[in-house]
Amino acid sequence: MNNHIPLQIENLSVAYQKKPVLRNVSFSAPEGKLIGIIGPNGAGKSTLIKAALELIPRITGDVAIYGAPYKEQRKTVGYVPQRESVDWDFPTNALDVVMMGRYGHLGWFKRPGTNERKIAMDCLAKVGMADFADRQISQLSGGQQQRIFLARALAQDARLYFMDEPFVGVDAATEKAIITLLNELKAQGKTVLVVHHDLATVKEYFDWVLLLNVQVVAFGPTSEVFTKELLQKTYGGKLTVLDREVDTPLLVHSR
Repeated sequence: MNNHIPLQIENLSVAYQKKPVLRNVSFSAPEGKLIGIIGPNGAGKSTLIKAALELIPRITGDVAIYGAPYKEQRKTVGYVPQRESVDWDFPTNALDVVMMGRYGHLGWFKRPGTNERKIAMDCLAKVGMADFADRQISQLSGGQQQRIFLARALAQDARLYFMDEPFVGVDAATEKAIITLLNELKAQGKTVLVVHHDLATVKEYFDWVLLLNVQVVAFGPTSEVFTKELLQKTYGGKLTVLDREVDTPLLVHSR
């Protein structure tokens, strides 16, 4: 495994109750790119992230982050989970959630101090949430909650980021703030993998695309991979092209 490559996955297979969810997935993510993970519901997009982060077991396959297993590279990885998977009733405020992103740098037995608090406040400011530092997370809107988790990921100061549907359920202002942040991370040479559903924004948002439906359909620069033919192969009969003028594929839900 190459220690200069942010993420290498080889022959990764995962199953739930003996049903294959990912089958022989292999790809290498280039450094300093925004990478969209695209595919229909049940394609294994979130599973891919969780398997890479060792949150779920895999049947076969190897995952290397800068040439080493995740457990050796925790400090270099940031993760924004799906908002619906978080217990928002947990009694904590926004600043404390962001400070959690610093624990990997501190070690578990050292309490965060003034420096960590300043870093966390700076990260809150970057996502427009500095005024909400003392607010209980249960009292925040969906878009605000998503910004808090982005700030936590920023506080980790990682080199590789995984984001699981960060744009779902947020308002237009939050979506704009998120993509601005992603481009800032890219400008710093970071690599970001994003599970994404809105096909209309893929060309605008991502440099590279992974088309996934249990197996890898295609992986490469967006200009080469995000084509009608490959999307049709990924989505099957669930895809149609509605906007002929800009040739933008839109997902149509089939029964």
